[in-house]
Amino acid sequence: MRFTLRQLEVFVAVAQHESVSRAARVLALSQSAASTALAELERQFDCQLLDRIGKRLKLNALGFQLLPKAVALLDRAEEVEELLRGRQGIGTLDVGATLTIGNYLATLLIGDFMQRFPGSRVRLAVRNTRAIIEGVRHHELDLGLIEGHCEAEDVITQPWVEDDLSVFCSPRHPLAGGGPVELERLLREAWIMREQGSGTRLTLEQAARHRRGRFNVLLELEHTEGIKRAVESGLGIGCVSKLALRDAFRRGSLVPIPTPELDLSRQFAFIWHRHKYLATGMREFLKLCRQMTAGITRSDQITLPPVP
Repeated sequence: MRFTLRQLEVFVAVAQHESVSRAARVLALSQSAASTALAELERQFDCQLLDRIGKRLKLNALGFQLLPKAVALLDRAEEVEELLRGRQGIGTLDVGATLTIGNYLATLLIGDFMQRFPGSRVRLAVRNTRAIIEGVRHHELDLGLIEGHCEAEDVITQPWVEDDLSVFCSPRHPLAGGGPVELERLLREAWIMREQGSGTRLTLEQAARHRRGRFNVLLELEHTEGIKRAVESGLGIGCVSKLALRDAFRRGSLVPIPTPELDLSRQFAFIWHRHKYLATGMREFLKLCRQMTAGITRSDQITLPPVP
């Protein structure tokens, strides 16, 4: 075999970070060692894998073909190494989760996973749906847990559990306790809303697409808890997952607004790259996720530790 795993590791890191110096830092190598490994790989096969565009290195056509195969081979090699170390072949797992899943489910799942597989290493990235999909597409994440749609052709999507959103307000808001509210009235209200690229915002906007007019967005926030606090203070109304609102509704600090004109249902889903090798860690983590939701139909039925 004319290439080494180290050469492939450097190639993958450079492809992901578009820089030899950043790849070297990630791999704890000197920049010269990383440059030498990449250059030697290209020299051995008389090929070029990346093109320099400005200060960045971009994959060319051959590099794009090689990247998923190199990632899969490195995953298998890590699995072998973990088995030889007596660690059940779990290795390192990079999970990306959208905000609702990341804040309310992913940390519990990771805790259970690490108890079942001592010595396993899990890294969690919590971002919006668009960012998680891009992380999976560029092999920066092994697995994504998203809320919303993914139409990328190079990504496999598997449904997980249904999730419902709810429009909500402060109990002191004029819409509180007043029965169903028409969409026309909702569009006139001040909204505290998630940022563009979030699955939550996309679901709400898709539900209202049959009506002319735009939402009156007073404030955009990236975090669900921030939206809840802003709505509690009376700044406006919001829309997030019922999973995130369950304890607030129970306490009465927030109240739901019935919206019969809006279909606010969506699906939590698993995503991974079409060419991704499903290593033992990925398979076991997916199994654990499905066990958490066994026998339930909606996310707000999942048993979670109570929030005082």
